[in-house]
Amino acid sequence: MDRPRHPRLPGSLTFPYRRDRLGTIARAALHALIGLPLALTGMVLVAGVLLLGAVLSWTTPGLWLIAVAVRLALALGDLQRALARRLLGLEIEAPEAVESSGVFDWRRSVLGGRAGWRAVGCALLAPLTALLPLGAVYIGWVNGVLLTLHPLLKRWNYFTIREPDGSVRQVGLEVGGVEFDSWPRRLVPLALGLVLLYAAPWLLRHALTPHRLLLGALLGPDRADQRIRTLEETRAQAVDDAAATLRRIERDLHDGTQARLVGLGMHLTMIRELVAGGAEQDRILKVVETAQGNAKQAVADLRHLVKGIHPPVLDQGLDTALATLAADSALPVRVECGMEGRPSPAVESIAYFCTAELLANAAKYSGATQVKVTVHGAARILLLTVADNGRGGAVVGAGSGLAGLRARVRTVDGSLTCNSPPGGPTVVSVVLPYK
Repeated sequence: MDRPRHPRLPGSLTFPYRRDRLGTIARAALHALIGLPLALTGMVLVAGVLLLGAVLSWTTPGLWLIAVAVRLALALGDLQRALARRLLGLEIEAPEAVESSGVFDWRRSVLGGRAGWRAVGCALLAPLTALLPLGAVYIGWVNGVLLTLHPLLKRWNYFTIREPDGSVRQVGLEVGGVEFDSWPRRLVPLALGLVLLYAAPWLLRHALTPHRLLLGALLGPDRADQRIRTLEETRAQAVDDAAATLRRIERDLHDGTQARLVGLGMHLTMIRELVAGGAEQDRILKVVETAQGNAKQAVADLRHLVKGIHPPVLDQGLDTALATLAADSALPVRVECGMEGRPSPAVESIAYFCTAELLANAAKYSGATQVKVTVHGAARILLLTVADNGRGGAVVGAGSGLAGLRARVRTVDGSLTCNSPPGGPTVVSVVLPYK
C-alpha cells in the first residue's frame, strides 16, 4: 500500500514520513553544524578582502582586490549551493556565467555583474541565518539528550554549593532554587528532554527556513535574469514550433492534397479524351466517379490541415470547442466552463490543443474511466484543469508529451503543473494569461 504523498513547494525542506526520514534529518543537522563555520569563514575572507580593496580603491591594486573579493563570494556561493543540494535537497539554479576574453575583461565583468554583488550580500548575511539551525540543534538534541539522561549523568554533571554553615553539597540541576535531583522531581527534566528530542526535527526545519530563503534569493538567478532566460527559451521554442508546423504543412500538401489534385487533373484530361473519342458511357462514368472521389478526399485533407492550424469550431468560443472535443473523446468527459468575457485567439487555441492532447493521453495511457475538464477565466487568469481517475504516474518530460505542452504554454507566459501520484488521480493544471 502506497504511503500518502505530502505536498511540497519547490525548494522547500520537509521531513516526510518515509524510510529515509532519519537520513533526511541527519543531513539537515549536519548542514546546521557545517553551515555556521562555513558562513563565518566566508564572511571574514570576503569582508576582509573587500575592506582592504575599498581602502586601496584609489589605486590600481584596490580594484583588483575588490574583484577578488567578489570572485571569492561567487566561489563561496557555489559551495553553498552544492552543500544545500547535497544535504538539504535544495536545488538552486546557478546564475549564468559571464565569459571574458582577458584579465581586464574578467575584472570588468566581475565588478559589473549583479550575481557577484548578490553573492557578496549572501556571504555577509549568511552567518546570521546559519546561527538559527545550529541553535535549534543545540536546543533540541544537545539539551534534549542531557535532560533525558540527567539521572544517569548526575554523578559527572554537577556543581558544588557551599552552605553558610560550611557544609558542601552537590547539585546536578537547579532552576529558581528548586532542585531536580530527587524522585519524583527527576521526571521533570526527563519529560522535558523527551519533548525536546521529539520536537527537534520540527525546530530544525523551521530554523532552516530563513537560511534556505536567503540562499535561494541571493545565490540563484534574479527575476530579471530568469525572465530573460525564459523569453529566450520560449522564443526559440516558438521559432522551432513555427518551422515544424511549416514543414508539416508542406509535407501534408505535397504528399496528400497536391498528389490528389494532380490525379484529379489527370482524370479530367482522361474524361475529355474519352468524350472526344466517343467512348462508352459506363467507362466515362467510372473515370468521373474516380475523379469525384479524389476531389472529395482533397477537400477533406484541406479541412483536416486547416483544423490542425486553427480549428474552425473555435470561432464559436472555447466552451463550444471543448464540448466538441469531449463529444469526440473515447472516454466519458464532463466539461465545466465559467469565463468572464472571451480570451484572445492565441490563448483559446493553446487551451484547445492542450485539452485535446491531455484527453488523448488519458484515453491512451491512463486507464481512466472518466475525465473532467474545468475552465475558469477571470482576473486576467485562465485556469484549465484536466483530471482523470486513472492509474497516475504521469511525469512532465518522461515521454508523455507534457513537456511539449509546457513549452507551448510558456510561449504566452503560462505555466503547466502535473500532480499524478501512483494510483491516481492525475490532475494537470494549465494557467494562461486571460487577455
